[in-house]
Amino acid sequence: MRTWKVGDVMTRDVVSVTENAPYRELVDLLVEKRISAVPVVDDVGRVTGVVSEADLLRKIEYGGDEQPRIFERRRRRDERAKASARTACGLMSSPPVVALASMPIPDAARLMDDNHVKRLPVTDDSGRLVGIASRGDLLRTYLRSDDDIRAEVRTGVLRTYLIDEADGVTVEVDDGLVKLSGQVERRSSAELAERLTREVVGVVGVTSTLSYEFDDRRVDIPKEPFAAF
Repeated sequence: MRTWKVGDVMTRDVVSVTENAPYRELVDLLVEKRISAVPVVDDVGRVTGVVSEADLLRKIEYGGDEQPRIFERRRRRDERAKASARTACGLMSSPPVVALASMPIPDAARLMDDNHVKRLPVTDDSGRLVGIASRGDLLRTYLRSDDDIRAEVRTGVLRTYLIDEADGVTVEVDDGLVKLSGQVERRSSAELAERLTREVVGVVGVTSTLSYEFDDRRVDIPKEPFAAF
């Protein structure tokens, strides 16, 4: 069964800037490209941070009031400091939240959610920028056709993990919803088929009416013979 990675869906033609990119250039870039954030890279292409619209807006939010206050929270002090920054190095959020190209898509989705970000710069194992993945990119995996999903369930799940029982299973797919029916030999096989089918990329939900010949999950403990003393 194929495991989809971030590298399979990311946008490879990604815009980036260097740490010395000036404020005005960053604003022009985001407006021109109609993007809300841009990764910042060093001289060898490693991602060192991300500049977002929110980072750039600090200059407007704190305009004329950049001096820190005595009892101000750390977050507010950092935001105020960005108001006086003139280049990407001072404006960017760092360390950046990035995804490896080899990261499974569900892991990338959780990373986005945990960090409340809408996109992830994608790097290779050396930390160099190779693409960018947005929420929309991750959701594209759910646009697979029903025929593609059915084929992967049959070949990647049934014929791989239920080799001798695959012919007894019928697979139907309608708008990403999979229905498994038929009969297998063991209860564990029925449960495995349903669980692995749920992990197939593009599957929205699974309904299983698979029956089985015997319950191999049930363990009968033999009774000890009564011993008289």
